[in-house]
Amino acid sequence: MKLSELPEYDDLRSGVRQICDQFPGQYWRDLEPDTYPQEFVTELTAAGYLAALIPEEYGGGGASLTEAAIILEEIAASGGNPAACHAQMYVMGTVLRHGSAAQKQEFLPKIAAGELRLQAFGVTEPEAGSETTAIRTKAERVPDGWRINGQKIWTSRAMYSDLMLLLARTTAVEQCAKPSDGLSTFLIDMRQATGITINPIKTMMNHNTTEVFFDDVIVPDDALVGVEGKGFKQILDGMNAERILIASECLGDGRFLLERSVNYAKERVVFGKPIGANQGVQFPLARAYAQLRAADFVRLEAARKYDAHLPCGEEANMAKYLASEASWAAANAAIDTHGGFGFAAEYDIERKFRETRLYQVAPINNNLILAFLGQHALGLPKSY
Repeated sequence: MKLSELPEYDDLRSGVRQICDQFPGQYWRDLEPDTYPQEFVTELTAAGYLAALIPEEYGGGGASLTEAAIILEEIAASGGNPAACHAQMYVMGTVLRHGSAAQKQEFLPKIAAGELRLQAFGVTEPEAGSETTAIRTKAERVPDGWRINGQKIWTSRAMYSDLMLLLARTTAVEQCAKPSDGLSTFLIDMRQATGITINPIKTMMNHNTTEVFFDDVIVPDDALVGVEGKGFKQILDGMNAERILIASECLGDGRFLLERSVNYAKERVVFGKPIGANQGVQFPLARAYAQLRAADFVRLEAARKYDAHLPCGEEANMAKYLASEASWAAANAAIDTHGGFGFAAEYDIERKFRETRLYQVAPINNNLILAFLGQHALGLPKSY
């Protein structure tokens, strides 16, 4: 089952699926609870898919965000978990649009060739989750560059990344006209930096997430991305891409869950007929399908605007909201359709159930998306 009727992406889908077919459900089950899928990531890298958004001049694929979205959707639809590698795509929005020519020349070819991994996105903190402007990690100028102190949390794949895109405060909030000022982004080479401590966090799904501590970490002047103090706006380019790509993963999860459930509902016979003939089974699946189709249209529009360098915050947030709600509807329908077998690991339903539940609350809580839409799309008073 495909959602979008866009034949121009058929070859792309086919190429991704050929790799994914080498890593069936048993591969992902064997990784539980927290083993990193290194073999899978290596194959994707070798095929060039993780360098899709890097321009061709740096050895990448020169793909659009729409194409990157299709890649992640197809991984999820195959039964895989694209969270193992998706940051290397959405972090690119900030690096490509705000990184210096020297930064791009130094890092992008090596990332494209698989010599370096850019998987870590250091933004969230224990006291500053969705309230990004409240972060406390501080970067201050020193003769050798910048000294960084602070803590990040939910920094996924930090243990498997050579580089980190970090958001830190470079000017005290009291000295800024607004809280979003005075934040700066840094591209940190974690292979060379000292004073970084990474601790894994065990979660309900295999997500390889961590907390990261920075204790007098010195980075050079040229680690600063773009203009000092404008980091909040810079990471929004990454966050809008992140929302679109996460929406795509949710759509892939929904496809996987729906396909498995439809097939099971056709084959499972109870009281002399397939259970899919019962409206109590059929209607939740049909409803989830309708939700997935609707979310797909918004996802594609958000990606189109992003690729055209048009404002897309509203569409990106709606895409993430609608797709995560749709995949969760598909997950619940899948559990109900499979009954007890939905809880059996070998069916992969419970694994996808756990994986797709995350996206109700991350990378942004759906309630905050509703608040954003209420204020910025509907003109209602600010609620937060």
